Amino acid sequence: MSTENTFTGVPLVGDNLALDFINSKYVVDGKYHDCFSDDKSVANWLKSVGLLPDIKDQQIPTGLLTEAREFRDMARNIVNAAMNKTPVNLGLINRLLETGRPTRQLEWDEESQKFRTVVYQSAGSPSGLLWPIADALINLVTSDKFEFVRQCEAHDCILLFHDLSKSHRRRWCSMATCGNRMKVAAFRSRKKP
Repeated sequence: MSTENTFTGVPLVGDNLALDFINSKYVVDGKYHDCFSDDKSVANWLKSVGLLPDIKDQQIPTGLLTEAREFRDMARNIVNAAMNKTPVNLGLINRLLETGRPTRQLEWDEESQKFRTVVYQSAGSPSGLLWPIADALINLVTSDKFEFVRQCEAHDCILLFHDLSKSHRRRWCSMATCGNRMKVAAFRSRKKP
């Protein structure tokens, strides 16, 4: 099971960058919560998962919140479509993959006296910042291990995770939260007269 890092109280339990991104909208006590409230909150989430170096508020591209929310909804639709083996509109992800693609350049490294390949990720546009998540998503849904992507079995949880356990029998997003609640509920129902 994954280590549970948190960002604003939300466990990063997906064992995959794209699933953790989708899980940034979650349910607690029947109410939806969204980690993304403005452009800065999206940038902070990207920082928390190691995708964004320190960036000053004035450098955060305008429209990041809108694009992140649209992409997150679409990413959930893509995962659900892949789980149900049904087609879905891929326009947004393909546009994001094209416009946000990092550039590779050949450079001379003076210190080592060799050529090296350098990859530059565009932090100047929302698509550039979200591109690594889109890349993780396409790698996930085209992987032969996609069959182990699951939704938490707790009746009130919408979180997704990639079951990378040896036995592939993981049932909950987190044993510490949903797993414990479900086991306690099952125990209580067995003890009722």
